Amino acid sequence: MAEHTSSSITIEAAPADVMEVIADFARYPEWTGEVKEAEILKTDDRGRAEQVRLVMDAGAIKDDQTLAYTWTGDHEVSWTLVKSQMLRSLDGTYLLKPLADHRTEVTYRLTVDVKIPMLGMIKRKAEKVIIDRALAGLKKRVESKDR
Repeated sequence: MAEHTSSSITIEAAPADVMEVIADFARYPEWTGEVKEAEILKTDDRGRAEQVRLVMDAGAIKDDQTLAYTWTGDHEVSWTLVKSQMLRSLDGTYLLKPLADHRTEVTYRLTVDVKIPMLGMIKRKAEKVIIDRALAGLKKRVESKDR
């Protein structure tokens, strides 16, 4: 099994409020720095995204990718890469853990394999930057009044 990178953050909101923001792909360009376009291609019988196309621009790395999402209960969502220009694989998970006082611990786990050669140490550092930015953006978005 490939090594993964993970990190957690506590958000001052209930898990349902956090998951609402995670599941609202159409609004990702408003709060994530790297996602420029998001298009839901397929939904499940509950209306949750099963396949999403994302146009990413992270400075030197630009990509058009499609991800497949799996929803496990109300507190976990995972995704895998369907297709990409830059990536060989991408597996990620958001796991929400309810805490006291309507707070939520969010753990983000990510494994990325790029098509270009990259040292494992550099790849882990890139994964860590992606995770930390995503968690900080998610926290800010959920805790703001304009979500």
